[in-house]
Amino acid sequence: MKPKKVPQRMCVGCQTMKNKRELLRVVRSPEGEILLDPTGKKSGRGAYVCPTDACLAKAVKEKRLERALEHSISPEVYEQLRAGLVRP
Repeated sequence: MKPKKVPQRMCVGCQTMKNKRELLRVVRSPEGEILLDPTGKKSGRGAYVCPTDACLAKAVKEKRLERALEHSISPEVYEQLRAGLVRP
């Protein structure tokens, strides 16, 4: 049997390709709200970021997350994303 292909995605913070399961998905829903998508299946435009503060900070500072989601992001949403990054 042929081995199953593992999907790869690019982190908007550090710009490295990683397995999709290693990254967190941030989604802009059709209603325009921006939230974390732990399942990776919510509908809307998505962007991927490493589960580290450094990658999120770089994505915020250089406005990469805003460009990827094609929507302006308020500071409150960034705080919610930072709180959701806590992972073992």
